[in-house]
Amino acid sequence: MNSIKKIYQEKYQKVLVTGGAGFIGSCLIRELLKTTNSKIFNLDILSYSSDLTSINSTLKEYEINQKRYEHLLVDLKNYEDVNKAINYSNPDLIFHLAAESHVDRSIDNPKPFIKNNIIGTLNLLEISNIYYQNLSEYKKNAFRLINISTDEVYGSLDNMRLFNEESSYNPTSPYSASKASSDHLVNAWYHTYGLPTITTNCSNNFGPWQFPEKLIPLTINKALSKQNIPLYGDGKNIRDWLFVEDHVNALLKLSFLGKLGNKYCIGGYKELTNLEIVESICEKLDILRPINYSYKELINFVKDRPGHDFRYAIDATKIEKDISWKAKTKFSIALEKTIIWYLNNQSWCEKVLKKSGYKGERVGLQNNFI
Repeated sequence: MNSIKKIYQEKYQKVLVTGGAGFIGSCLIRELLKTTNSKIFNLDILSYSSDLTSINSTLKEYEINQKRYEHLLVDLKNYEDVNKAINYSNPDLIFHLAAESHVDRSIDNPKPFIKNNIIGTLNLLEISNIYYQNLSEYKKNAFRLINISTDEVYGSLDNMRLFNEESSYNPTSPYSASKASSDHLVNAWYHTYGLPTITTNCSNNFGPWQFPEKLIPLTINKALSKQNIPLYGDGKNIRDWLFVEDHVNALLKLSFLGKLGNKYCIGGYKELTNLEIVESICEKLDILRPINYSYKELINFVKDRPGHDFRYAIDATKIEKDISWKAKTKFSIALEKTIIWYLNNQSWCEKVLKKSGYKGERVGLQNNFI
């Protein structure tokens, strides 16, 4: 990681992360704080799923100079505030992760997804382009905007194929449609205005600090409270799982090795059905927190959601070839690490769920960002 520290010191002294209080964004900021000397600006409006605890804990644990981190309470939908934030932070690099991202919520109420994910991205692109065009040639050569997206924009796969950078977009939910729109806008700003961008499409992230409404933490929390563990349909829908720390490592390397104007698919090559992932969690809990029956007995199949994509899976050949990146963390080790973290942080789960207004009605359909 010393090479990353050196490169960031030379090229990226100021880094802006949108959505840095979310699951992946906060993990990215923690890694930037630990492995670089850059000043980090976290642009986040602090929605129902946002939380700054992990970042504040990292600042304290590693005794990081508080001046290296600043939270900007800004809504991407507000053009003037975003404009002020960009010019105030004067970034050399932007990671764009801010998004409304829960599929079930997008079905219940699509409008926030359209406004946040499309209008928010449009504002960021317009302002970033004006900012970029006024930079010195030296600064222009270094500047780039990394747009972090999802594999859900490609729709559903059959059992034979994998998503790659040439796959056609076929979003099937309001959430994925809004993210697809955002990706297209980023591509247009690169080709039309010359804004230096890279887009990534990742598979399902998991790890510590993920919002407890998601499949893995929801399963853990339901099991610990001895409640039914809900699973959509027959539980055979397949997802490709990626440990969040591996994803962040890919983003850091792409920030200086990725090819401008390109897309990169980031996956963990770990396909599991939703039932398999839930059963794996139950089996580990049977060992780590045994009770007088198996946690598998709590699994409860519920009515499937509308338009539930059957399978996602990523072909990560391009990123492996271009920047020599592969997911390094063994899935079983990452899952156990995640489960142990949630076992030890139940109070955090209760706090963020209470803040979000969560009442236990959602199944925890997995997606990538929160």
